[in-house]
Amino acid sequence: MNAAALAPRAITSAKPAATTSAAPFDARAGLRYGALGLPLAFLALPLYVLLPSHYATQFGVSLATLGLVLLATRALDAALDPFIGAAVDRLFTRSNQAAGWVAAAAALVVGAGFMGLFFPPVTQGGLVPWLAACLVLTYTAFSVLTVIHQAWGTRLGGDPVQRSRIVAWREGFGLIGVLIASVLPTLFGMAVVSTVLALALALGVALLMRAPRAPCNPQPLDAPRSDWALPWRNPRFRSLLAVFMLNGIATAVPATLVLFFVRDRIQAPAWEPYFLLAYFAVAAASVPLWVRAVGRFGLSAAWLTGMLLAMGVFAWGFTLGPGNSLGFLTVCVGSGIALAADLTIPGALLTGAIQRAGHRGRAEGVYLGWWNSANKLNLALAAGTALPLLAMAGYAPGQRSAQALQALSIAYVVVPCVLKTLAAALLWRCRATFESEA
Repeated sequence: MNAAALAPRAITSAKPAATTSAAPFDARAGLRYGALGLPLAFLALPLYVLLPSHYATQFGVSLATLGLVLLATRALDAALDPFIGAAVDRLFTRSNQAAGWVAAAAALVVGAGFMGLFFPPVTQGGLVPWLAACLVLTYTAFSVLTVIHQAWGTRLGGDPVQRSRIVAWREGFGLIGVLIASVLPTLFGMAVVSTVLALALALGVALLMRAPRAPCNPQPLDAPRSDWALPWRNPRFRSLLAVFMLNGIATAVPATLVLFFVRDRIQAPAWEPYFLLAYFAVAAASVPLWVRAVGRFGLSAAWLTGMLLAMGVFAWGFTLGPGNSLGFLTVCVGSGIALAADLTIPGALLTGAIQRAGHRGRAEGVYLGWWNSANKLNLALAAGTALPLLAMAGYAPGQRSAQALQALSIAYVVVPCVLKTLAAALLWRCRATFESEA
C-alpha cells in the first residue's frame, strides 16, 4: 500500500477529463449496460460460496486441501488481473466492438468451466487436480469478462451521483443474479443452474454491445502501454484500495463460512435458501436508497454509515445458537442493507480517483485489474486462512462440540467485525481526500 508516488512526466502533465458522461444514463441505458452483471454475480455465488461446501460434502475433500487449492488458484487469478486490465485498455483503444467480441469469447469459456467444476468427469484420485485446472480456466475468463464490463461503465464517468447510478445498475442486476443463484441450486439442481447461466451470459453480452459507450482514444496514455503499475502512483487510489481491502476481507470471511455457520451453529440447513434470499433481496431493494444517500451526504459518509450498520447488526450473530433461525434472518436483513452500500459506493469512488488523475478513457482497465485483484486476494485470504485455521481449531463440517462451535463463531462474527472497524477508521481518516475527487 505504500508504493512510490512518483508519476512519470507524461502522466503528471495529464489534465483531468471532463466529469460528465457523454449522454444521460437513463433506464434503457442502465438495462443494456447492467444486464451482464446478472450472470456474472449469478456465477460468483456458486463459485465462491457453494463450491467449497460442495466439494467438502459431496466429494469428501478435506477443508485443509480445499483451503490450499482455493488460496493458490485465487492468488494466481488475482496476480493476472492487472495484466488483464492493461490488455482490456488496449482493446478499448481499438473499438468498443472489439471489447464486446472478446467478452463473448470469454463468456463461452466461463460457461464451459462452470460445467466442469460442478460436473467433474474424473475419479477421486484426479479430483483435486481437475478442480485446480477448472478454477484457473474459469477464473481467468471470468476476470476478462468482468474487467471489460466494469471498464465499459467506468469510462462513462460523471459526477458522484451519476457514477453511483451507473454502478448501481450493474450491481443491482448483480444482486438479482445472486438472488436467483441463491434458490435455483436448491430447487432445480446444478444442471439447470448451468443452463440458466449460459443463456444469461449470451443475453448480457448481446445487450452490452448496444449499451452507451465512451469514445475510444487511439492511445490509452502517453506512457508505455505496458505500464501496469500506473494506479500505484495515484495516492487517492492507494488510500481507497486500502479501505476496500480491509472491508472486503471482512465480507469475504463470513461469505466463505456462512453455510457452515447455518448448518452447525444455527442448525437450520432447511433455511439456507431463505437466509440467502433475504440477504440479497434486501440488498437489491436498498441500492436506490444508498444512491440517494450519496446525493445528500456524499460518497464517504454514506459508505461509512453502511459499515457502521453492518457492524451493529452482524455482531448480534455471536449471541445466536441452535434453532435461532428468525434471529439469524434478522441479521441477514440488516447486513443486506449494509451490503448495498459496499456494492454501490466503492466503485463510484474509484471512478472519481481515475477522473481526478486524468486517466479517464485511457486506463480504466488497469485500475480495475488491480481493483479486482485486491477483491480476489480478499477471497483467497479468507478461504486460505479461515478454513485451515478452523480445521486446526477442531472444527469440521458436522462437528458441533462446544470448542468447535466457539471457533466457528469467532471466525464468522468477531474477525469480520474487527476488520470492519479498521476499515471504517481508515475511511474516516481519508474521507477528505476521497471527497476532493467529486
